[in-house]
Amino acid sequence: MIRVPKVRAIDAEGNMVGVVNTQEALRMAEDAGLDLVEVAPNADPPVCRVMDYGKYKYEKSKKAKEAKKKQHIVHLKEIKLHPKTASHDYQFKMKHARDFLLKGDRVKATVVFRGREITHLEFGERLLNQLEEDLSDIAASEQRNKREGRNMVSMFVPDKAKVKQYQRKIEQERKRQEAGEKAPEEELSE
Repeated sequence: MIRVPKVRAIDAEGNMVGVVNTQEALRMAEDAGLDLVEVAPNADPPVCRVMDYGKYKYEKSKKAKEAKKKQHIVHLKEIKLHPKTASHDYQFKMKHARDFLLKGDRVKATVVFRGREITHLEFGERLLNQLEEDLSDIAASEQRNKREGRNMVSMFVPDKAKVKQYQRKIEQERKRQEAGEKAPEEELSE
């Protein structure tokens, strides 16, 4: 319900009618078979538009859904390592950390010390430093080698500029590979 005496009216086609009496604007909307909707209540005088309010609400909710769909919720993913993690296991976990970072998630790398392993913290530091070096092309270190009880933790966040550059490089290599594979097939057909 519009409670002001005068409003700035916009008709159904989007043309400015001007400052008119609220009753006259309501009559215009009724004649068109539409509603009078206040689109800018804080303006002086308030701006009202003649439109189908149900359609307006539907389109507004549709736009909100689209915006929500495009948002990415950042999750914290964790990979756990041990000071004596084998090379293949390290590569496997590093690949998962890389995938998480490329998806836009943060990664917490934890080295868990068991028993007397705690006396050799340098093994854990070496492992986390190696991981930081391997992920440096797509991530930045948010927290480096912090001790938490029997664990040592590093946090990595995706660096958006580096991730885009990395993805561009991968795409170029893929295109080059496709072009390289097509060329020999063309030679055989001639």
